[in-house]
Amino acid sequence: MRADAAQRREAIISHARHLFAERGGDVALEAVAAASGVGIATLYRNFPSRRDLVQAVITDTVQQILEAVARAREVADHNPGAAWEKLLSVLMGLELGALTDGLGLQTDQGAHETSVFADIQQPALDALDELLRVLQRGKAVRPGISALEVIVAVATITRPQVSPIRDAAPDVHSQLAQAYLLWTRTV
Repeated sequence: MRADAAQRREAIISHARHLFAERGGDVALEAVAAASGVGIATLYRNFPSRRDLVQAVITDTVQQILEAVARAREVADHNPGAAWEKLLSVLMGLELGALTDGLGLQTDQGAHETSVFADIQQPALDALDELLRVLQRGKAVRPGISALEVIVAVATITRPQVSPIRDAAPDVHSQLAQAYLLWTRTV
């Protein structure tokens, strides 16, 4: 793939994730194309269906989670608290809540679709579970918290909200993220 084509594809994925977070998973693909600076035909050449776009966003997000977990693992042994705090900050920035609507749209297609998306996400859950064990041994994270619980909590905190709620409480995501960080710490 040419460099400019790869950059367009990455821009589409990035803007799709952001628009899913901002407006929900049923955002018009024309809006994704416009935000990405490409025409709708270019979007469809890269992603023939909404399902393909959602899968690409999930795959890209999983890769970013794996990279964040690897970076946290590098410092977890000598500074577990900082590793956990930085990891949560990165996870919150990934707008994982954007994927809940996208996944919800896809699960209407049956158990096979759900299984495909679960298979894509499993490596990130496995890596995060391994890191959590290290952080729990280092007393940075309370015992019993699993990777799936962390991902669900982050997705819940970053879930897209309707405009009136976003306008009324613009800082609520960061406040909830801070509260979750404090709750996960050992007491």
